[in-house]
Amino acid sequence: MSVNTEPAAADRLAQDFVQFAVASGVLRFGEFKTKAGRLSPYFFNAGLFDDGAKMGRLAAFYAQAILNSGIEFDMIFGPAYKGIPLAATVAVELARAGRNVPFAYNRKEAKDHGEGGTLVGAPVQGRVLIVDDVMSAGTAARESIALIKGAGATPHAVAIALDRQEKATENGRDVPHSAVQYVRDHLGMHVCTIARLEDLLDFLQGSADPTVKQHHERVQAYRQTYGV
Repeated sequence: MSVNTEPAAADRLAQDFVQFAVASGVLRFGEFKTKAGRLSPYFFNAGLFDDGAKMGRLAAFYAQAILNSGIEFDMIFGPAYKGIPLAATVAVELARAGRNVPFAYNRKEAKDHGEGGTLVGAPVQGRVLIVDDVMSAGTAARESIALIKGAGATPHAVAIALDRQEKATENGRDVPHSAVQYVRDHLGMHVCTIARLEDLLDFLQGSADPTVKQHHERVQAYRQTYGV
């Protein structure tokens, strides 16, 4: 499933986000080994959105992308651990934009005192939007889906910062679809992304900074090898 949004607005938001991620040192270039064992010419580490200003701006990008998408949902869910601050700050930004929704998240280990269990925050119910940083193999999404269904709610959509648009791996082997495509086409969920690998390539190609532009060729070659 996909939700249409106005292309020009989405493109501008994506380009602004890529520029922000590069300037913040979150999106880096070089040679990085991925979980799938591939040597990637770029690396996106959302953990480096590590101060109030960066986190606030990141949440604003998420909120705008979600609102632009037109996805309907009743609450936000943040998978432990990176999804926890994302769920909270995105909920704040959506409220500022006039869309106040509850949020919840999970802890990795069940708690046997206090409120107990693995779920924290608002009751998980209705149509749930999962907010996470990236989707590599779709494993975290499947875990969240199981938790949401277990609570009696509907896993309805996923919002991520960057879609790498590359083949996922299953049991150590490449498969012909990306994790995003799997969630959308096989699990029937909407997927909202702030930016995609295509947007990163457009940014690199159009950069006036030669130290940035020089990475376009390697990222393009990587996409030709592993892209979907």
